[in-house]
Amino acid sequence: MTAASPNSPTDIADILAFYASAGVDEALEDAPVNRFAEAAPRPVERTPAPVASPREDRAPERLATSSGLDASKVPDAPARTMPSAIPDEAQAALARQMAASASTLEELRQHMAAFDGCNLKATAKNLVFADGNPEAAVMLVGEAPGRDEDIEGLPFVGRSGRLLDRMLAAIGLDRTSVYIANVIPWRPPGNRTPTPHETEICRPFIERQIELVNPKVLINLGGPSAKTLLNTSEGILRLRGNWRVHTTASGTAIPAMPTLHPAYLLRTPAHKKLAWRDFLEVKAKLRSLS
Repeated sequence: MTAASPNSPTDIADILAFYASAGVDEALEDAPVNRFAEAAPRPVERTPAPVASPREDRAPERLATSSGLDASKVPDAPARTMPSAIPDEAQAALARQMAASASTLEELRQHMAAFDGCNLKATAKNLVFADGNPEAAVMLVGEAPGRDEDIEGLPFVGRSGRLLDRMLAAIGLDRTSVYIANVIPWRPPGNRTPTPHETEICRPFIERQIELVNPKVLINLGGPSAKTLLNTSEGILRLRGNWRVHTTASGTAIPAMPTLHPAYLLRTPAHKKLAWRDFLEVKAKLRSLS
């Protein structure tokens, strides 16, 4: 069975939608390539086998002798390959060390830009560090950048960002009076959910970022942010609307309000009223702290 080349606009639109959902958002060639066209088979290039050491040459013979088999019928042992590198506890420890050594937000940004221990950095275009006013009384933390954020290097600049701007404006705030960041500073490919290991690798950086900003109020946008920074396993619909506490490494207790992520609200508009109540709670808290 062979795949047919798409001809109708509907078929092409379906394929493009599939590519977009899989994270394929850029062309790698200047001209389109017909992958359905049959290509002539390429000749197999043979490379001379490496010269084995005498010990390696005798390995099949020793195996055959010990098992009673004909040495000429014993296949050569397959070549060993090194396992691919993945983040490990050493990288998490390095992240904690680098984060703790940053005395300013600019130093923290530089440390994060130099850190290569998270696999997400290899596929992201930009480090998405933060946006807004680092002297603000309110800090908002989401989960991870999306496509638009990855391109611009700023958090919450796509559709969910525009909704967040309207939510802030409803309580008299804007990007000059808040500070915005993410738990994960690099976009996961295809906007997939970050793995628990990736989250733990990046956790020291966002915790230090919160500590350096030292806001009066922390807003956790979405379940992943709330679970990571509030050390809880409860779902966001149970968490939202209830004040929690984020405690920094230096022991500072910061009131935290978990609420629904703007991207979730775009998919579930009926729950915008819940987020509105949460933001009213934030407004009241700021008045009581001023």
